[in-house]
Amino acid sequence: MSTTPMPLQTLRRELSPLERWYWIADQIAPLNVIGRVRLHGPVSRSSLRSALNRLQARHPLLRVAIEADATGREPRFTPVDDRPVPLDHRTLRPSADAEDAWARVVDAELVNGPVDWRTGPLATATVLSGPGPDGEAHDLILSLPHVIADGTTVLSLLRQWAELAAGHAVEPRAVLPATEDLFPAGHSGAAGEALAKAKAERDESDLRRLGARRVDADRAVPFERRRTRFLHRSLDAEALDRLARACRAHGVTIHGVLAAAMVRAVAADAGAADEAWYSIGSPVDFRGDLDPPVDPDDVGSYVATIPSLVQYERARPLWETARGISEDLRARKARGEQFSMIRMIGVSGPDRLADSLPFVRHLDEKGPINFSLSNIGRFPFPDTIGPWRMTGAQFIASLSVVGAFVATVNSSHHRLVWNFTHAEGVVSDERAARLADSCVETVLALI
Repeated sequence: MSTTPMPLQTLRRELSPLERWYWIADQIAPLNVIGRVRLHGPVSRSSLRSALNRLQARHPLLRVAIEADATGREPRFTPVDDRPVPLDHRTLRPSADAEDAWARVVDAELVNGPVDWRTGPLATATVLSGPGPDGEAHDLILSLPHVIADGTTVLSLLRQWAELAAGHAVEPRAVLPATEDLFPAGHSGAAGEALAKAKAERDESDLRRLGARRVDADRAVPFERRRTRFLHRSLDAEALDRLARACRAHGVTIHGVLAAAMVRAVAADAGAADEAWYSIGSPVDFRGDLDPPVDPDDVGSYVATIPSLVQYERARPLWETARGISEDLRARKARGEQFSMIRMIGVSGPDRLADSLPFVRHLDEKGPINFSLSNIGRFPFPDTIGPWRMTGAQFIASLSVVGAFVATVNSSHHRLVWNFTHAEGVVSDERAARLADSCVETVLALI
């Protein structure tokens, strides 16, 4: 293992409009992105702590806090190089339900566990160590606020953490500009603003014309009392292989099928009439579309949620609905709507927490999206790192005030993980479990 100190690059800059909105939402209720992977085999506490320190040293955004002026405006990243990422390392007793301990910790603690942005750093780590089916097992869990992370970020960081524990040498990452400063030419400046305005008008017209529905609330929950609940589901290797082959045969994406299943589950559960329209969001990764492109190993939030309008018909083959979603999303991405969505936040989003209520209320009551499917597709998490076998890589999203029912998906280790989160009370626990089960059952029946 290299012992040469890595030079630290210091980050000091104002939050971008997108980062500022995520920071405000996180102050109302936690808006976290959580990643988890299981490491099989013996590893010492000191090795994991040392590797986590090196991971933090590698990434400038893991060594910052956020400060604002006296009025809560002009938030900016400020360095906190002397504060290590908190690590909560627990030893689990052998028990019949130890296998699922990580999911209970995520649900009971981490999806609603605030990361202290005032003191920094903007990350926490949890390790759950105990007996596994083939010896020692250790669940590595990272929790970061959405202001600096998305699903790709947390899974990449977990991989890097394990690699550093195995003695891999890595170079420090550079300080990157704000996301909006990397937009391609056609979507920056006045041209980008014009495209964003046109998209906003088009979306508003479509929503009004079609009367698009969203996930209906079971009851009202004050914004500051919003809590996220978590449900874990997955498809095994055989089901994933069947799904992939069927999608190729029908010329649709896996994302299209999963989104179509979610729309059908929500509509059927609500007793919606045939030909009702629903709006479902698809957070898309745009790292490769930036100028220059951003590497998946860099820390940051590089997703934008694009809405698709989907018509529900009980007798319509799900493949047709999936094909429509796949084609619609492809066209929207080609138009650069991911950049327009971020521009719209910059124009209409609040400047500070104290002024956020009208925007949040509009988003909650009339916004185009309150359920979505964040699917990063196949994430190539290694099956082995150093001496260890790795399994169960996945990510989970807290909701804060930006949704009622959300799914996060990745395919790793020959499984498709389909996690669901819901706003407690807004969607009852029983209804959320019913919806999650219906989504999975619909896909399994299809293939």
